[in-house]
Amino acid sequence: MTPRRNAIAAPIRRAASAAALIAALVLAGCTADPAPPPPTEPGSSPATTTAAPPAGTAEQSGPNGPLDRTDVEVLATGLDAPWSIAFAGNPLISQRDDARILELLPDGTTRPIGTVPDVVHGGEGGLLGIALDFDGRLYAYSTGPDGNRVQRFELTGEPGAYGLGDPETIIDGIPAASTHNGGRIAIRPDGHLYIATGDAGQPQLAQDPSSLAGKILRVTLDGDVPDDNPIAGSPVWSLGHRNVQGLAWTRNGTMYASEFGASTWDELNIIEPGGNYGWPEVEGAGGDERFIDPVQQWATADASPSGIAIVPSNELVIANLRGQVVRVVRLGDPTTSEEWFAGEFGRIRDAVTAPDGSVWLLTNNTDGRGSPSADDDRIIRIGYEH
Repeated sequence: MTPRRNAIAAPIRRAASAAALIAALVLAGCTADPAPPPPTEPGSSPATTTAAPPAGTAEQSGPNGPLDRTDVEVLATGLDAPWSIAFAGNPLISQRDDARILELLPDGTTRPIGTVPDVVHGGEGGLLGIALDFDGRLYAYSTGPDGNRVQRFELTGEPGAYGLGDPETIIDGIPAASTHNGGRIAIRPDGHLYIATGDAGQPQLAQDPSSLAGKILRVTLDGDVPDDNPIAGSPVWSLGHRNVQGLAWTRNGTMYASEFGASTWDELNIIEPGGNYGWPEVEGAGGDERFIDPVQQWATADASPSGIAIVPSNELVIANLRGQVVRVVRLGDPTTSEEWFAGEFGRIRDAVTAPDGSVWLLTNNTDGRGSPSADDDRIIRIGYEH
């Protein structure tokens, strides 16, 4: 297939040097200087690989220059409803409908390392977000027979021959439905796991502090509630959310989240511990002192903001599904944004900061709502100015 041209930039390149690129990512991930990792659980075996720093923290090694919209290349093709990327010795990809975890090999092909068991796919449910901790253990958010849950797996073997250990449930009982399942998870260097949930089609649950639906949750890597959470004994970090899809942090710890609205406004929010973001009482900026207004909002027809990433140059990158666009927010002024690649890639599910500071995009044209091309779905890399 002839690569499509970016109307603004140079032609998209196929990654002919995928082996060198992935090797560079592994080196960057293993030599970064993150905060000390959380201690290994007593009795657990050491990980067989060293994980890259958790994506989205902007603490990776990398450039200080801005992203380069002319430096674009395709790293992988032929994915089936992919949802999330995590960086280990080789990158890992989750696929929503078949519940498989894939390993991206240096030649651009993929191999399955295992299937998350007892995943119930329906509508927007299935295997969603994945993340790795500093001990190389894999966490996965998925829809099970009794609702959404997060499970932990040992990542066995070596790069090129990874396997998936048995599941250990970290948290469950998160309401699930055919829509609004949330699903993004992220691990901060402080050793806490953040979990984005949706309202499961029951808007009133977002305002119920006793429900796990319509929230951002914060727990330890074993699923315990940290002592400094805003509500004693509760995993709830913030509430009043309809369907959070992206989580990322700046170097100074400012937390951003992207969120699907209903029919009026999609949102980019700065998350405060214990903050209430208004759903379903308000959608977008309501000017109600009880709730925190978004820092940016977009008409729902133009957005559906999904995964977000913050790069070392202090730019926030937003993947958009319905809007079929990448939005770039300069965090010196987070109230404005630029649109990149409008219509070039179709639906875009995830944006992840790689250990080398580049951004990887995950398209989502095979999820039943897009119009896939012959090589969809794809991983696309955006480089940076040197």
